[in-house]
Amino acid sequence: MSDSQLCFVYSGGRLLLLQTGDGGCHLPLLSALPEEGIQRKLPFTWIDGREAVAVELSEKVLSALSAPYILYGLREAYDKLSLGDYRMAGKAEELLDWDARTRFCGHCGTPLQLKSPISKYCPHCQRESWPKLSPAIIVRITRGDEILLVQSLSFKHDYYGLVAGFVELGETLEECVRREVMEETSLHIRNLRYFASQAWPYPRNLMAGFTAEYESGELHLQHEELRKGGWFTRNHMPAIPAKLSIARMLIDDWLSLPSRHDTRSLSLPQTGQ
Repeated sequence: MSDSQLCFVYSGGRLLLLQTGDGGCHLPLLSALPEEGIQRKLPFTWIDGREAVAVELSEKVLSALSAPYILYGLREAYDKLSLGDYRMAGKAEELLDWDARTRFCGHCGTPLQLKSPISKYCPHCQRESWPKLSPAIIVRITRGDEILLVQSLSFKHDYYGLVAGFVELGETLEECVRREVMEETSLHIRNLRYFASQAWPYPRNLMAGFTAEYESGELHLQHEELRKGGWFTRNHMPAIPAKLSIARMLIDDWLSLPSRHDTRSLSLPQTGQ
């Protein structure tokens, strides 16, 4: 690998970045890392043809590095990298996670061998395996000039997001949306529309975003999944997710739409992390 190729280095599940004198950060060079500390090295190609490598570095060698390196969680790195590099860093983390968790053949138990950057094969039974994506949905539900926001029990901070959930076997994306909405809120929805999708490397998820309108029902939260939730107007918004998420994209899109009853300028609410 040449120094012109991008290098995404992880150690202990966090991304290693080199701090610059002006307070910025950039990716390290593979040639600057101690060879004896490299535990895994997986080359990959990005969707635009750029060549890169995902590296796992032993935590023991970090203290010996002389350069001002800093470790960031992938979510934290969103504000440190360009969007393209952040997305590549997500793929690098997913590949390293897949490589660590997929070591043996699920059929015969034989140690797997790497066949390509995104596949392994069993030398005994010749079965191949690839990284598995977990598809999930997320939906923005509106009622007139109100939006439904909920707080999942999995949220680590006090902000509100949107109804979301994983697709089950035998479901279409649309069926999953309606099921999740009914299970988590007891509401019926209408005018279900696709919005956008997002690779979500936490880990190996693919989020499909939708919009919908309230049709009927009383709001009853599923407390096994949600801590709190309710209907909010543009002028009375709680803290919402950070910019990196498709949840924030869906919410910002709604905030940009003209209100039916209030044409005053609005200030963005506080964001979560």
